[in-house]
Amino acid sequence: MGTWCKSGLRWHAGIVIGLIMSSIAGSSPGSPPDGRRAERRAMVEDVRRDVARNDDVVGPQLSAAVDEAMLVVPRHWFVPAELQAFAYENRALPIGLGQTISQPTIVAMMTDLLEVAPSDTVLEVGTGSGYQAAILATVLPQGYVHTIEIVTELATMARRRLADLEFDNVTVHTGDGYQGLPDEAPFAGIMVTAAAERIPQPLIDQLKPGGRLVMPLGPDGDTQWLTVLEKLPDGVLTKRVVLPVRFVPMTGEVDRR
Repeated sequence: MGTWCKSGLRWHAGIVIGLIMSSIAGSSPGSPPDGRRAERRAMVEDVRRDVARNDDVVGPQLSAAVDEAMLVVPRHWFVPAELQAFAYENRALPIGLGQTISQPTIVAMMTDLLEVAPSDTVLEVGTGSGYQAAILATVLPQGYVHTIEIVTELATMARRRLADLEFDNVTVHTGDGYQGLPDEAPFAGIMVTAAAERIPQPLIDQLKPGGRLVMPLGPDGDTQWLTVLEKLPDGVLTKRVVLPVRFVPMTGEVDRR
């Protein structure tokens, strides 16, 4: 739910083949028509240029898995109807209830920074539209995504959207992400798509040794810093600040800390 500051999911085979190989929109039964592949390719080219200009963040290019996920997941499925014309612009867009769908560059970079393996289980805090969860799940064809959203209406819509699109390795939970999901832990990766001034300790505790946590840190209304926390195999924590960003604030128990 953020933007960059300059200043799978297990897809059914028919859906993947329909998106990549077919020239007929809506060729996959049960999936919405997808006639905007050219726009998506142009969006990804823009993302690639951003990544190349900032090669100190994730390297000179995205991993093949992240690049492919950005190419095959139709962002317009996750954008409100009145903003469909802008779905493939490389910028954040409002989705209602004070939330946004993040800028594609940020979605790609945060996913890449997790450095997850195809069979890993990850946690996303802040489901929003469900787009980031769809990208993560595409990158994890043998893995699983748990995503939690504090706004009930957003969680309900994302859950329905992901189910309708047959993303069958994602579970959308409704609740306060500050506490994470201890019953599903540990996680190989944790992504937080809202900003806080500190990393919630429960999330650190639920991170598997060798895993990474990616989230923006900083005050609401000001530039935050996209930060990568890595838990080494011996449990030692390392932190790296990688990019100035601006995200909506994390809400819930974090407000009382």
